[in-house]
Amino acid sequence: MTSPFESQRTAWDALSTGWEKWDAVIMGQLAPVGAALVDSLDIAEDQQHLDVAAGTGEPGLTVARRAPKGHVVLTDLAPQMLDVAIRRARAQGITNVETRTCSADDLPFADATFDSVTVRFGYMFFPDLARATAEFVRVLRPGGRLASSVWVRPEANPWTTIAVQAIAKEAPQAPPDPDRPHMYRCAAPGCISALYTAAGLHDVVEWDVPVVLVTRSPAEYWAMISEHVSLAVAALQQLDEPARARVAESVIAEVAAYADGDEVGVPGMARCIVGTR
Repeated sequence: MTSPFESQRTAWDALSTGWEKWDAVIMGQLAPVGAALVDSLDIAEDQQHLDVAAGTGEPGLTVARRAPKGHVVLTDLAPQMLDVAIRRARAQGITNVETRTCSADDLPFADATFDSVTVRFGYMFFPDLARATAEFVRVLRPGGRLASSVWVRPEANPWTTIAVQAIAKEAPQAPPDPDRPHMYRCAAPGCISALYTAAGLHDVVEWDVPVVLVTRSPAEYWAMISEHVSLAVAALQQLDEPARARVAESVIAEVAAYADGDEVGVPGMARCIVGTR
């Protein structure tokens, strides 16, 4: 039987091509969240930093640029995502980084190794949230900070719900299991803060950060969503070609309402959480 870790590794490796293809658009959309996380850490020039569920490298690469005398470790369950991160680091001339393929709840690092830890949009996919949080706290030095982000409720994120709802009309989806990994698993206010507090962090704060997914047209929006958003990609695999065409037509028509001149900007909302060991 395939384990949850193996299933997620396979799924995210498969998504790596789409993430690399749409890198500029994705980074533009998520930049406010990455900036909020990094700014909350008070990065020193010799910062020792761990980026968990780093995917294609952010916000870890931003930390590396701010800490030229420091070192950043990017970890992820999916090695092909980390391959993209390394290509991005080389393209930007960043050399003070390394990657490690591992799960979030079993980190291969000694206690009190890092000054800071970030988890941008990874929490909701961890099978055991409490165990993962305990690992993040374990590898933090006293006074170190853990900063993470999650998506808030679906209705505040039309950038995904437009596509997912259109797909559901063709292939009805069962409600997600609240105890299993999915994109909005940690949407409730206080969800991550409670995990932080239980793991021994203090001065825990959370705040919402708006984002906008900007594309050049409704058609480009659909192309991007259908190639890199895990919810949409998984659901589309259940549809035949005529059904996919109907979904595309529906989504493109609805997203046209967000057009402004030569751009389409579809909004969303994330929540950032920071705590201190």
